[in-house]
Amino acid sequence: MDIVKSIEHEQLKNKVPELRVGNTVRVHQKIKEGNRERIQVFEGIIIKKQNGGVNETFTVRKISYGVGVEKTFLVHSPLVEKVELVRVGKARRAKLYYLRERIGKAAKTRENVGARIEDKEITLKEELVEEAPVEEAVVAEEVTEAPAKEEVVSEEPATEKAEVEAKVKAETEAPVESAPEEAPSVETETPAVQETVDTVKEEAVEEVKEEPVSEEDKKAE
Repeated sequence: MDIVKSIEHEQLKNKVPELRVGNTVRVHQKIKEGNRERIQVFEGIIIKKQNGGVNETFTVRKISYGVGVEKTFLVHSPLVEKVELVRVGKARRAKLYYLRERIGKAAKTRENVGARIEDKEITLKEELVEEAPVEEAVVAEEVTEAPAKEEVVSEEPATEKAEVEAKVKAETEAPVESAPEEAPSVETETPAVQETVDTVKEEAVEEVKEEPVSEEDKKAE
């Protein structure tokens, strides 16, 4: 796509009214007067369509106080708010220039009786939906995955639950058998061995001094 075409494509409207030559329409146009903005309605017959793309236009003709007035509008102009269909007319030509020479009722196209008056629109390009940032999307996925894990853990087959409950009931209801009395345990006392240590006190021995034997005692012996 060329650069010029790409820029023009951005300026196109997403939806455009379906316009046909010979139809009577009511065009709502925005008009700025200083700081104010108002909508002016122009009602007339479409006498021609021309050009294409961004430059596509259509011309509407009406008679005001005996004077013919024609106005050309850009289809993709932001000033054209909407186009309402008032009357469906029959036309066998692409451009109805012959209406300029007629006056009164002859200056109108024949009405297509029984035609539905519907404001149809043609979609030129789809509206782009803004995508959320990647980081937020990742966080949302993590939050949604958390409960899934809990559900997997909590889910158990019904049969296994029933078997487990039956086993628990059987164990609780079964009579508890009294265990045989055990013989009294004989406690064997181990004699405590006391170590006796004889402490011998050394007493000082007095030395006996021999007294000299006198001569009288020797004689007596």
